[in-house]
Amino acid sequence: MAEPDTLTLWEGQFGDFANVAQPIIDQFLAADHAKWAQSSGLVLLLPHGYEGQGPEHSSARLERFLQLCAEGNMRVAYPSSPAQYFHILRRQAFHKRRRPLVLMQPKSLLRLAQAASNVKDLADGTVFQPVIDDPQGTSKRAKVRRLIFCTGKVYYDLLAKGIPKSVAVVRVEELYPWPHEMIAKVVDSYPDIDEVAWVQEEPKNQGAWSFVAPRLRVSTGNALVIKYYGRPERASPAEGYPADHAAEQARIVGEALQEPTKPGSGRRNTGSMARVTP
Repeated sequence: MAEPDTLTLWEGQFGDFANVAQPIIDQFLAADHAKWAQSSGLVLLLPHGYEGQGPEHSSARLERFLQLCAEGNMRVAYPSSPAQYFHILRRQAFHKRRRPLVLMQPKSLLRLAQAASNVKDLADGTVFQPVIDDPQGTSKRAKVRRLIFCTGKVYYDLLAKGIPKSVAVVRVEELYPWPHEMIAKVVDSYPDIDEVAWVQEEPKNQGAWSFVAPRLRVSTGNALVIKYYGRPERASPAEGYPADHAAEQARIVGEALQEPTKPGSGRRNTGSMARVTP
């Protein structure tokens, strides 16, 4: 608030550092405009990823921030590449409407070769993409039966396993404001999908699932049941033992990418179902 023309970033070494800052987040960030008629452009960088390092390493509590989202009060994103991170920070610095920005920041992507960006991704004409379609989507649209949506690091776990031709994986890089029109457009580009799914690393009562489920249902035209692939409901954010973590990650990825057994319905997904912006 003291430096309105400065891009100010606050980083927690571990995601759980946000837990003890919750009163400040609730009082002065989520409700800054509604309660105090103030406009903050503060960026929160919260390390968050399921990397076998235990619960404290994975507890940025994405679900809490999404629960606080309403009336365009903040922006919540989980960028999956350096270029996306650069562009969203640049957008934040130049955005005419100052709002807090919450970014999930998995540490493992710092050294993951598959997550690297090219110089062309930062060149003139490139911008932040709230939704990123499957890179192979154009070549296999007619073959896709299961359309997976996910956010953040888990995309690279799916990619490492090998994505079948009958499955497409779409990244939702910005969760709030919910990119309804962009997601609806992606859904309509796959003519014969039988399943739409959300994949996450977090337990079912945590992460983005509770926030995403009703919105994704509307964005798909209310035509399909939204399936969930992830950890079951749990009290703790993550496993405390690397072996247990690895087993759970493998289960989630394996189930999500299993070849759909149901044959294509031949139904053309033309977007004719009524959609109301969530």
